[in-house]
Amino acid sequence: MERNVSLLVAFDGTDFHGWQFQPGLRTVQETLEQALRRALRHQVGLIGSGRTDAGVHAAGHVSNFRTDCPMNPSKLRHSIGSRLPKDLSIVALRFVHPDFHATQNAVSKLYRYRIHNARSRPVETLSQRYTYHFWDPLDVDAMRQAAGHMVGTHDFSSMSASGTERDTMVRTVLRCDVERHFDEVRIDVEGTGFLWKQVRTMTGTLVNVGRGHWPPQRVAEIIASRDRTQAGPTAPARGLCLRWVRYPPALLTAPNLEGAAYSLIGDAASGD
Repeated sequence: MERNVSLLVAFDGTDFHGWQFQPGLRTVQETLEQALRRALRHQVGLIGSGRTDAGVHAAGHVSNFRTDCPMNPSKLRHSIGSRLPKDLSIVALRFVHPDFHATQNAVSKLYRYRIHNARSRPVETLSQRYTYHFWDPLDVDAMRQAAGHMVGTHDFSSMSASGTERDTMVRTVLRCDVERHFDEVRIDVEGTGFLWKQVRTMTGTLVNVGRGHWPPQRVAEIIASRDRTQAGPTAPARGLCLRWVRYPPALLTAPNLEGAAYSLIGDAASGD
């Protein structure tokens, strides 16, 4: 009996060339598919919830595949997970509805960008692989005001990498929160979908506001311009992490299958 299986994975993106398969390069998709083929003993087409760029991390990336392997979720997770490298881990595995599609059914995603905002180097807190070191003081209140202009449905051409081609450049940002935690500034962006390097460009733009280069209202003008040259720089990949992807609950249940349910660590696939 063929079953639709969902994987919730976490990975340190430092030594990966992003999620999507690229010939001759180490990617998350290829690494996972190799482990799946060895565990299941058949070819696997893995569908991801989205692409992450080289160097970007994930705490809750979701993918799905189909198999007729009879193993229960616990044994299947162990069989696959034991074949993965140390920088990639299966957080949870479940049988899902036959119609579940990790890409098409995603309702929203949350990315977090971490900035080590202090004179000291992030290596002192062992966070150098996961944060962007910006030593000049940042005005978080001004950044928070600027972030408010990013919320809503807009044409985000000015916040996407140059050369991005999509049927539409319109995206919806549900929230953009900026908070300081001691020496770390965190930017949480939740949206229904994102353009190439959009969150990293949003971050670079907010940093320019935080350092006093622009007033908060400048962000609204940048978005209206639809001109990439008007926005801030693209922040480094190492500070970005996909925290979770949200799906309709009905699709996360496999009908008429025993042992299909399981608890997600941190409820990462459905959101906090």
